[in-house]
Amino acid sequence: MSDDPTDVRAFFATRAAGWDSRFPDDGPAYAAAVAEIGLSPGDSVLDAGCGTGRALPPLRTAVGASGTVIGADLTPEMLAEAVRAGRLGPEGATALLLADVGGLPLRDGGLDAVFGAGLVSHLADPVADLRELARVVRPGGRLALFHPIGRAALAARHGRQITPDDLRAEPRLRRVLAEAGWRLDTYVDEDARFLALAVREG
Repeated sequence: MSDDPTDVRAFFATRAAGWDSRFPDDGPAYAAAVAEIGLSPGDSVLDAGCGTGRALPPLRTAVGASGTVIGADLTPEMLAEAVRAGRLGPEGATALLLADVGGLPLRDGGLDAVFGAGLVSHLADPVADLRELARVVRPGGRLALFHPIGRAALAARHGRQITPDDLRAEPRLRRVLAEAGWRLDTYVDEDARFLALAVREG
């Protein structure tokens, strides 16, 4: 699939209604990944490319009633599924934005963390888009790039092999993140999950 935003939107628009039923057992993996970010009550966090909002409930639990959770996605149909699935929390705690992560309508340094599930492989310009995520996070804030299965398992699902030039390969991802203003702190690539945690440089 192309990483052009128009193509990404079209791809997910036609799959939104049945998306959660394709991956019904991913909830615990999302919750476990959210737990590793180290969020605190009162924090503000963005779910970038939130899709149907599977990460929104654990993010909301992590930041509590005094925190803020924002879900952003460029596909209206995915956001509609998040609403339909009841993944919006108490008023003021969760908001949904129809937005491309490459140009977020958010102020500089206003967030404590960003969570992105399955996000990296759909970025049109990884360095520029990750730099935009860095712009909206305070220095010392966190970025979690997650997938509920690892690189090899995901490649096998799609009938291909992983290669060193895969953006999620550790050496390449570390370089791209550094160029975008992040320091890769933790990297896990196992069959059961992919999780890269990075810190916003000062």
